[in-house]
Amino acid sequence: MLNPVPAVMVSVGREKPNIITIAWTGIVNTNPPMTYISVRPERYSHDIIEREGEFVVNLVTEELAKACDFCGVRSGRDIDKFSVMNLTKEEARIVSCPMIGESPVSIECRVIEKKRLGTHDMFLAEIVNVNVDEQYIDGDGRIRLDKASLVAYNHGEYFGLKRQPIGRFGFSVMKPKTKKRINREKHNRKKKSD
Repeated sequence: MLNPVPAVMVSVGREKPNIITIAWTGIVNTNPPMTYISVRPERYSHDIIEREGEFVVNLVTEELAKACDFCGVRSGRDIDKFSVMNLTKEEARIVSCPMIGESPVSIECRVIEKKRLGTHDMFLAEIVNVNVDEQYIDGDGRIRLDKASLVAYNHGEYFGLKRQPIGRFGFSVMKPKTKKRINREKHNRKKKSD
């Protein structure tokens, strides 16, 4: 088992928007930027994604965890999940389906391929736009999702990602001089934000 995985809310649909909770997603390529979601064919959102060829991956915060869970256990065939969970439909910049206004990051995607894999179909998609809530962009233009209280999913439970980082890419081989420079830069950024 590969765990934990991200818990995301995927918004779909132009005329009758819906939200489906997905835990099987991730980045699959850098250039062009690509992602995937795996969806059971019997899910209401599956046909919408197949027909319209687009979706938005909305990251989930601890505050959105209840809505995320609800959108995973109720069908959009029967209810308007945006209304029931008091979520804001926000117009996306490129795709036609809405984003979830309360999400710190909304990733607009266009399907380029569907693969039937058995229990799920995998929609491989190009990321055509990324929207980040300005409160998570620091004075240096860095995206600070460590401040967003994101959620992961592990064996049927949601967990908040609260711990401090244990290192950054390359920390296992970092030279002392580089580590000192990074710590100094980090200290200066912290002073700026205070």
